[in-house]
Amino acid sequence: MKDKKFLILAVIFAVVISASAAGYYFLAKKFVLPQAPAHAQNESNDGEFSEDSAAAPDFTVIDLSGEEVSLSDYFGKPTVINFWATWCYPCKSELPHFDSLYSEYGDEINFLMVNLTDGRRDTVESVKEFVEENGFAFPVYFDTGLEAANAYGAYSIPLTVFIDENGNAVDAYLGAMNESTLRSYVESLLPEDGV
Repeated sequence: MKDKKFLILAVIFAVVISASAAGYYFLAKKFVLPQAPAHAQNESNDGEFSEDSAAAPDFTVIDLSGEEVSLSDYFGKPTVINFWATWCYPCKSELPHFDSLYSEYGDEINFLMVNLTDGRRDTVESVKEFVEENGFAFPVYFDTGLEAANAYGAYSIPLTVFIDENGNAVDAYLGAMNESTLRSYVESLLPEDGV
């Protein structure tokens, strides 16, 4: 009797593992970021990113004044998109680094701090309060319909995407970054001559 129960449990376990693996494979294929070259490895000799860059998917979000803005409005200048939420501890841990680099490079690089505003855990009002209480100066955008998150497969956050001045996604980083790591990505977007 015990052998029969063990055999049934083993079969159930094998089916669950197989179903999990198939589900993971399906989701991993469905939700991927645009293919982009690895950080600083596929740069050509002239400082421009290689032709392997992928066009950054456009999206529309809401700014602090309630106006709709699109990612494509920012093309022409390098852009850093950070997907975050106030309930995400790793996100909150890296926000001061983004604020610091925004104050340093905000004239040369667009920073789009895109909050995943689901209306429950994060609302426009609660996020505005959070940003004000922490004294962050970077621009905050609200992804109330999760259009931006869906466009970039931001199902795990924080997620940061780096886009060149031509609107090509050139790199992405999943997880929280320390300031020196973030700085290296940000500086890789700048022209070699620093202009």
